[in-house]
Amino acid sequence: MIILDALSLPAFSCGYVENFFTLRERNSVMQTAKQLSVMLVNKPGRLAALLAALNKEKVNLRAFSVMDSGERGTLRFVPDDFPAATQVLEKINLRCDAADVLLVEVPNQSGAFRKICEHLAVEHLNIDYAYCSCDSGRGAKGGGLLAVIKVNDLAKAQRVLSENGTTTRRSRPGRRPVYAR
Repeated sequence: MIILDALSLPAFSCGYVENFFTLRERNSVMQTAKQLSVMLVNKPGRLAALLAALNKEKVNLRAFSVMDSGERGTLRFVPDDFPAATQVLEKINLRCDAADVLLVEVPNQSGAFRKICEHLAVEHLNIDYAYCSCDSGRGAKGGGLLAVIKVNDLAKAQRVLSENGTTTRRSRPGRRPVYAR
């Protein structure tokens, strides 16, 4: 599991592809999904019990992240069956929050995630948080990562990352991108 924060995003580098943003070649390169966030008491067995309940109902996790915050931990995950996952959480009396996130396949080449971050920054899109899951080989050539990215404007981020070519928009004369300031 890889957990990224705003400070480590530009430094994280898992792939550079000159024409990575020709995303229309495969429909599965970028998509949106529902993510669930659950607060758990930070005690042995709590996470295992939650995962066992999800497994019992055949809910698979496409990506997940666990973060410690003192006496509680936060589990963020993207289930393959959102309605079934929410039913499981209700059944075991766990409150959850849902959020829309981007799922982006990141090729296993130096600089690819950096390039995604730069494209979003040029369009003034903030990455609230991001985490990754290992790709099972169905997507990015040679494996790679499935990045889960929470942004401040999901529709605009989809548009930016779906455009063909390596630039999202012509730069304005005399104005540097936000990430370069």
